[in-house]
Amino acid sequence: MMVKALTAQAEQLWHVSNVMTNEPALRLARLLTEHSFADKVFFANSGAEANEAALKLARRYAADVYGPEKSEIIAFTQGFHGRTFFTVTVGGQAAYSDGFGPKPGDVTHLPYNDLETLAAHMSSRTCAVMMEPLQGEGGIIAPDQAFVQGVRDLCDQHNALLVFDEVQTGNGRTGEFYAYQGLGVTPDILSTAKSLGGGFPIGAMLTTTALAEHLKVGTHGSTYGGNPLACAVAEAVVRTVTEPDFLAGVKAREQWFRDALQAINAQYPIFSEIRGKGLLLGAALNAEWKGRARDVLQAAGAEGVMVLVAGADVVRFTPSLAITKAEFDEGMARLSRAIGTLYTQQMDKTA
Repeated sequence: MMVKALTAQAEQLWHVSNVMTNEPALRLARLLTEHSFADKVFFANSGAEANEAALKLARRYAADVYGPEKSEIIAFTQGFHGRTFFTVTVGGQAAYSDGFGPKPGDVTHLPYNDLETLAAHMSSRTCAVMMEPLQGEGGIIAPDQAFVQGVRDLCDQHNALLVFDEVQTGNGRTGEFYAYQGLGVTPDILSTAKSLGGGFPIGAMLTTTALAEHLKVGTHGSTYGGNPLACAVAEAVVRTVTEPDFLAGVKAREQWFRDALQAINAQYPIFSEIRGKGLLLGAALNAEWKGRARDVLQAAGAEGVMVLVAGADVVRFTPSLAITKAEFDEGMARLSRAIGTLYTQQMDKTA
């Protein structure tokens, strides 16, 4: 489906100056706005670029409406928002942001899922709160519903914008087209990328008309953002993912994973909990296995199955949203063998 869309577009228009538009970009923008809160879309090439645009919009809006002193951006520890200098600073992980000299200023990091601390800190200087609706790199941490609603309320109270980074959670990953749609809270700005192009580079920032008007012509741009090839592929992805049966399939597959991981854990007890939503899941290691997520990754790789880590203590699962039952069963059998080997080695050491 994606290859067909790419091939067809490659035989037509590859690139056009960003002072013009193109039909695939218009069709994709219409699809994204039809399936979200947004009225306007800015296209980029990656999640980092989409987040950069979101942060610049938040700062520009605050400066235009409230004055330059309203510039504080609040983000959360263990967050991840990209690797440009601005986005890596907003991300709350020193391992990625330190070592490059002075960082962009007026960025504050607070604990995720801690509404009391956020409420105590926010002020009239806060221009935006940026958050992942489910922290990925930080350990597959789902926020409490009260926290998400509280963040929205605090943003409204302080005239601050709520920015959702849905680079990992978007495009069906959680069983909703965007994760915010399952949380009962609507952001002011949303970034999306990764699976938006099914592996083809594309990113997008979504927002409302009222906010978009503050990025006037020339204040931000992208040479290749919204190029016809990327937009044609992403259009095919979005048309597929937004089908109700497809999203229902993601939720069904989540249960496959939860059941299989619990069965593995019953035989080889190394996990303390399975957390996350849809097909963005994390298996947190228990106290005895703390710090050994990479060992599980390497053992799984030796069995021919790829998993990820989310920090040292969480094994992360982000499979294809269309993974078949046969593929799933084979992958879990291999993972079970890998964990069994590790578990036996550990038992032999402690015997």
